[in-house]
Amino acid sequence: MLSAAHAADKPADTVYRNGYVYTVDARDSVQQALAVRGGRIVYVGDNDGAKALTGKKTEVIDLQGRMLMPGLIDGHMHPQSGGSRLLNCSLNYESLTMPQFQSRIQACIDRDKKSGADRWLVVVNWFQQGMLPDGVETTAGMLDVLKTDRPIIVRSSFGHSSLLNSKGVKVAKVERDTPDPAGGKITRDDKGNATGLLEDAAQDMAMNLLPPLTVAENLAASKAALAAMRQQGITSFLDAYTDPETMTAFTDLQKQGKLTARAHFAVLIDLDKGATPQSAVAELLKQQKQFDQGPTRVAPSMQVRHAKLFMDGVISAPAFTGAMLEPYLVNKGTPEKPDWQPGASTGPASYFSQDALRTTLKELARAHIDPHIHVDGDRAVRESLDAIEALRATPEGKRVRPALAHDEIVDPADYPRFARLDVTPVLSFQWGKPAPDTLGALKDYMGPQRYATVEPQALLLNAGARIAYGSDWPVDPLDEWFALKVGVTRTAAPDAGKEYAGRLTAQPGMPRAEVLRAITLNAAYTLRQETQTGSLEVGKLADMIVLDRNFFTIPAEDIANIKVLQTVVGGKIVYQSKGMR
Repeated sequence: MLSAAHAADKPADTVYRNGYVYTVDARDSVQQALAVRGGRIVYVGDNDGAKALTGKKTEVIDLQGRMLMPGLIDGHMHPQSGGSRLLNCSLNYESLTMPQFQSRIQACIDRDKKSGADRWLVVVNWFQQGMLPDGVETTAGMLDVLKTDRPIIVRSSFGHSSLLNSKGVKVAKVERDTPDPAGGKITRDDKGNATGLLEDAAQDMAMNLLPPLTVAENLAASKAALAAMRQQGITSFLDAYTDPETMTAFTDLQKQGKLTARAHFAVLIDLDKGATPQSAVAELLKQQKQFDQGPTRVAPSMQVRHAKLFMDGVISAPAFTGAMLEPYLVNKGTPEKPDWQPGASTGPASYFSQDALRTTLKELARAHIDPHIHVDGDRAVRESLDAIEALRATPEGKRVRPALAHDEIVDPADYPRFARLDVTPVLSFQWGKPAPDTLGALKDYMGPQRYATVEPQALLLNAGARIAYGSDWPVDPLDEWFALKVGVTRTAAPDAGKEYAGRLTAQPGMPRAEVLRAITLNAAYTLRQETQTGSLEVGKLADMIVLDRNFFTIPAEDIANIKVLQTVVGGKIVYQSKGMR
């Protein structure tokens, strides 16, 4: 790193002064000014020191007391899916009644005059758990009343369920005797007929029939995703489940100088279709060779150094595809007089056996690829930690940086293992609030003891874990500041409705400094970028944002209202609002 004395040799390109410069350094220090030269930070300190770096051509930005902080690093998102959904028929994550659900989709059908009867209508951002009233049955029949001959697929915002109309069921050849695929479930009625709801890998029966996005559509999705990120203040991200088409689109933008965030990609490792750990890792390395652009530099570029693995689905109803240590509870009484007792299901078998997981992790470690593992239920967490513990005992396993994404429910006995094994939980803070998917049924089928531990963000933090943040967009709208507010408060939005007032469980929220560290330096660590980004320190890349209000001094609920005034990547302004001018 450059010293402040060396930095004074020549003027800076840009100086920010009169600010609340929140550094996220080892002491969480707050400074007054910052200087940038050649895309890197050359000074952090007081106004007087910055003045010495101010030459005739230096651009001086008076922050007027505003907060300057590191750019946001989203450690788990799906930008191409998020971008393409901005261009699709969307239900906008809203809680809808059946008539509202139907009328919204009919409006999409009516607007699309060009598509023939064979072209699938894809509907996205369906908040399945928020359907009104609670417990309403979602089947093909609710789509069959729509005025269309087209097959329809409605994709849950969680990404783990899809609903087809009867024509879609027929086209996808989901028949009475069709077996459940590995890692998936075909929901059936009491007569054994498919209801139209497909869970996890079963969705592929329909998804594989959809026409792939064209090159132009992929490019449009990437552009839309980057535009949304710039406005939120995201300067680096991990695409937590990518494909060659996505990386091709981002490569095209990078070559055009239009990549406005540092792009990291995780390639799926899936052994369901006959691949071995060795062949799956070999395919990942092939994609890495094609798309990875080498060491980090000032201008944003692409790195392919992560693998995505799924251990289970989701704990939410009606999927129940999260892998649990103890059974989900079922109501053995009546709706009026419920009697919740352990049922027969602990969710599916984990999507990787312990042997397959250990072998895969060892192959990844040899290839210098970090694993990013989806775990929702406590059994998926336990089995992943067990495999990582075995990996840590090997020479190649000592340098790996494993991340476990989601961790919606973790057995308390496993909390300290995250710190002990140096495993980073990558959490979506916005899930830790009262909402249709966290109240009601979840409380019932988890039982009070387990329910008290759902979304254990502060519990893992207090056990010593390094918490990182990932939005999981487009599972939710891309709203990083609302998510950070929930991380602090565990409360819903003020307009969510009185039934969602108050906090989720008795757990504490996270301290504000830890919430910001999760979406900056800790997320940078999971990407092996902590020496380059994640804090405002001399020698690091000038990836930073200016806020319209101070994260630390405003009321906690007001954090959700923060607006980014300027986003800077490698010293270059990639977004600026009118409020900054």
